[in-house]
Amino acid sequence: MGLMSWSAPVAGQALIPYTLKLDSDELEQQGLTLAQEAIQLVRFQQYDLALPKAKLATQLAPNTYQTWFILGTLYVQSQELDQGIEALQKSYSLAPDEAGVLFTLGSAYFQKSDYRKAIAQLKAGLKLKPDVPEALFDLGNSYYMLNQYPEAIDAYNKAVDQDKSFWPAINNIGLVNYEQGDVESAIRQWEAAIGIDKEAAEPQLAIAVALYAQGDLEK
Repeated sequence: MGLMSWSAPVAGQALIPYTLKLDSDELEQQGLTLAQEAIQLVRFQQYDLALPKAKLATQLAPNTYQTWFILGTLYVQSQELDQGIEALQKSYSLAPDEAGVLFTLGSAYFQKSDYRKAIAQLKAGLKLKPDVPEALFDLGNSYYMLNQYPEAIDAYNKAVDQDKSFWPAINNIGLVNYEQGDVESAIRQWEAAIGIDKEAAEPQLAIAVALYAQGDLEK
């Protein structure tokens, strides 16, 4: 139903509250529809078109967490991290039990190199939804950047427990092994990652670098 298509209220009815209520409901629905359209555009990587729709969605439906979540996610994907965090915090205030909001906040803080805040957000999200391998992977990466290697490996292992084919976590266990001087274990992890995805460039490059370094040492 369009905004101009309402029928007039019956005689004697309070006009202003009636139309305001309809207006609010209608606008909120339009906001949610715009948010869905923004999601569709994101799926086609049309971020420039998605962002204006997401902004308008928050104006039309400011009290729904979904619109702020989508806007915040788009900002983060566009590397506008401060604006993304602000929108995501608004989304969180409306829906504190939504793990996805916390995971995205964790990703935003990671990209800002604020690894401790990233860990706090990711752990809070994992308390609500503990079986998300991507979030466990992000948690492991945050620990890795702080040189907290045992915690990083634990998070990576939990990610693999949830998804045996999640080779990026296996790859990064190899990186931790390498940082700790255990080259043989590192190469085993990278070979396992390649066994899952033969096109994966990261573990192939890591093995090449490790073998080259070993060759230099032998010389």
